[in-house]
Amino acid sequence: MSAPNSPAAGRLPTDRPLKFVAIGECMVEMAPAGEVGQFAMGFAGDTFNTIWYLKRLCPDWQAQYITRVGTDAVSDDMLAMMAEAGIDTGHVVQSADRSVGLYLISLMNGERSFSYWRDRSAARQLAADRADLDVALDGADLIYFSGITMAVLEGEGRSTLLAAIAQARANGATIAFDSNLRPRLWASTVDMCAAVMDAASVSDIVLPSYDDEVLYFGDTAPQDTLERYRKAGAGTVIVKNGEGSVLFAHGAESGSVTPQPAKDIRDTTAAGDSFNAGIFAGLAQTGDMRKAITLASDIAGQVIGQRGALVPVKQSAA
Repeated sequence: MSAPNSPAAGRLPTDRPLKFVAIGECMVEMAPAGEVGQFAMGFAGDTFNTIWYLKRLCPDWQAQYITRVGTDAVSDDMLAMMAEAGIDTGHVVQSADRSVGLYLISLMNGERSFSYWRDRSAARQLAADRADLDVALDGADLIYFSGITMAVLEGEGRSTLLAAIAQARANGATIAFDSNLRPRLWASTVDMCAAVMDAASVSDIVLPSYDDEVLYFGDTAPQDTLERYRKAGAGTVIVKNGEGSVLFAHGAESGSVTPQPAKDIRDTTAAGDSFNAGIFAGLAQTGDMRKAITLASDIAGQVIGQRGALVPVKQSAA
């Protein structure tokens, strides 16, 4: 594996199943269902969505989720769902005085808006113990976290998490990061942008969405987004751009891929999360970035044609 910040950083082994570790918050999801005012309950969250889809694409991978939940019935149901999906919950800590967060999805013409209840989410303490993090990250091939992971952490959690991730990277893990800019979770956009760039500086693969980056970093074109994250130290940057072309730099290779237009958009929830899963699966399957982006776009296209964050996908990269 390449040393951190080298041009080749971000390449994944293609000859064996990988140990994939995702870090973040899984929440109770209330998604529109049937008649107006009716909702179906599920469990979802940005990094959790990615590990869930990755396990569908690569069932032979060891998939481990790092978070915290409560000790109540809904937390137990969440853990049972994770285990049923084949996701290792051995490093999920249960906090007696906390529970899990909840969000409600509203849809208009396929576009989503969210209402959140997460102030007492146990996941806000997931980085409270550095020693626990080091043990959980030990032996990982690929570690994935996001701007939302960073945003929800309390106290010194952000610096603790980044230090643990940097150590895992030094030990040989590849680090992937989705900026997932959500200003409502931050004290200010200045704090958000600074923390996102700190996270990018310890990452090998960065997966930003241009429509967010232009709003908060002032980028004038996807190339600006790509170059900013490359300068931060990422050897691989994939700039998602809605229905537009996906711009990428991967080691010494760069270019763009134009995905097939989506035929039916019902719910864009988890579009980027499932895309990220397709990227990881595709890179580990073939090592070819263009093929990985094509796979990722196909998976995301299937997801947005259905309602809810976690939905069946037909294609397998295994």
